[in-house]
Amino acid sequence: MRIARLGLLNKEKPAVLVSDTEAVFVDDLVADFNRTELENGAIAKIQKTDLTKRSKVKIADFRIGSPVARPTKVICVGLNYAKHAIESGMTPPPEPVIFMKAPDTVIGPNDDVVVPPNSTKTDYEVELCVVIGKNALYLKSPEQAAEFILGYTISQDVSERHWQVERSGQWVKGKSFPTFNPMGPWIVTQDELAKNNLSADNLALSCTVDGEVRQNSRTSDLIFGINHCVWYISQFMELKAGDVINTGTPEGVGMGFKPEKFLKGGENIITTIEGIGTIKNKVINFK
Repeated sequence: MRIARLGLLNKEKPAVLVSDTEAVFVDDLVADFNRTELENGAIAKIQKTDLTKRSKVKIADFRIGSPVARPTKVICVGLNYAKHAIESGMTPPPEPVIFMKAPDTVIGPNDDVVVPPNSTKTDYEVELCVVIGKNALYLKSPEQAAEFILGYTISQDVSERHWQVERSGQWVKGKSFPTFNPMGPWIVTQDELAKNNLSADNLALSCTVDGEVRQNSRTSDLIFGINHCVWYISQFMELKAGDVINTGTPEGVGMGFKPEKFLKGGENIITTIEGIGTIKNKVINFK
């Protein structure tokens, strides 16, 4: 299943894709794809319903919203690709590096990314994003974690490196500017990936800026796998349905180039993950 939210900002309605270009609305079954609805069986309600007789709409006729409405937590795993750790000049960590970013950074997959005032070090990061399907706490093993994952989507984990790296304190400061987490275009459930003979642990992911390929890797380069990250986080934090986890970015970020290649405004970012899709973001300057 591929689930999405279509409509104008703050007026999105939940939908299920029936093809690559068409969807059906399911707002009569679930109010939205958010924590409350997911905790109360939203996906099961949809699975029990025959969607074949519903009126189809063209996805292209609608703005696509973030596939989770107002996630209550955005959890991030840092330095989780071996080659990215090397380009950052850091030793691969012995345990996952965990930090948070403000949940209201999440925007639609094709919405504009806004460079903050006076920023000269705004950066891009393609990331596979895990969406939690049911509450998880103190999971017993990484293998068990798979039962708690609803599916996967794309995150563009935009970062402001001056605030993240050069100012004292935690990384959250460089991660939480408005618009710094485009997400989408939809959630691809685990069974949907498997149906296409794909695994979250070995997906191609890439990011281009104005047509130049900056990042091009596979999730097989992850230091800590998807299930391991979910299990690990559940040891010290309760994961709730609808929470999202950005699982790390591969090599090729702007900070890693010499000279560095940061976003100035006016660029077009295209972020793609195999089996999920593509999101496109125009970079604009704060006004």
